[in-house]
Amino acid sequence: MLKELEELQKQADAELLVSKTEEEFLALRTKYLGRKGLLTGFLRNLGNIEPEKRPLVGNHCNEIKNAITEKLDDALKAIAGLKQDDELLRDRIDVTLPGRKIRVGKLHPIIQVSRDICEIFEALGFSIVEGPEIELDYYNFEALNIPKNHPARDMQDTFYIEDNIVLRTHTSPVQIRVMEKQRPPVRILSPGRVYRPDSDISHTPMFHQIEGLLVDKSITFGDLKGVLTSFLKQLFGEGTALRFRPSFFPFTEPSAEVDIRCVMCSGAGCRVCSQTGWLEILGSGMVDPEVFKNVDYDPEDVSGFAFGLGLERIAMLKFGISDIRLFFENDQRFLEQF
Repeated sequence: MLKELEELQKQADAELLVSKTEEEFLALRTKYLGRKGLLTGFLRNLGNIEPEKRPLVGNHCNEIKNAITEKLDDALKAIAGLKQDDELLRDRIDVTLPGRKIRVGKLHPIIQVSRDICEIFEALGFSIVEGPEIELDYYNFEALNIPKNHPARDMQDTFYIEDNIVLRTHTSPVQIRVMEKQRPPVRILSPGRVYRPDSDISHTPMFHQIEGLLVDKSITFGDLKGVLTSFLKQLFGEGTALRFRPSFFPFTEPSAEVDIRCVMCSGAGCRVCSQTGWLEILGSGMVDPEVFKNVDYDPEDVSGFAFGLGLERIAMLKFGISDIRLFFENDQRFLEQF
């Protein structure tokens, strides 16, 4: 039996010598040391030999088992080390390569323009005030001298949530809410999103407006012209020419549209200004006395002016953007230009 054990050891050593892969070594472990392995079979048959020979044969079996186990473990550890080296080699970082740049976001052009305008008016003493985008019909229309069935409602197509609740069509409701809570003097600027069901190259269902209000004793149309002239020259440059044209708004009287010399063609006439040389930039006027009555202001005691402009239009003019839809597509190539 000892001779058979020696032959078994030689056979195992020979197979271990030619084996290369993890699978081959695991197969040898099963073949010799598994539950039905060759060496395990010898150990199970120890009870069939003479008692005096059992210790010698048993010790020899254990020596062979330990030798095979040690060689298998060494081989498998070596293979595991090689696999780890390969993984480290595949995943290695070349520290000599240039680092990846961190892409820094840019402020949206609408936000940039809004901040620029707010800074100008804050320097003139205006406070920035915001209000709800879902508004009562009363604040959006009636308190602004636009009662139900008033023809001026046709000027502003409206998203109705319920009969008496709308998505605000302008930020003027903020002015009413402020005047209800605050006695004159009032000097506020209200930026925000507004909604009208309109969509094309120059209109979107959601857009941004900034509206201003100044109320105090003895405010005149001259004050309105002075404030808006200063504002537009700061926004578009000191050399900006502008003009005031009579217009109509239900909540101001008298009312005026304000135009600036076309920034695209310097007044020569182009597609943007429809060959007129002028661009309509904002609407304005003296607050109608009926609006003051709705907030319990005495129109004999105070007066004021209001104005409003669209941020998208300002941004399109400042940055030379031809399609308003570009503001809302979130194309990073477009946004990175600003």
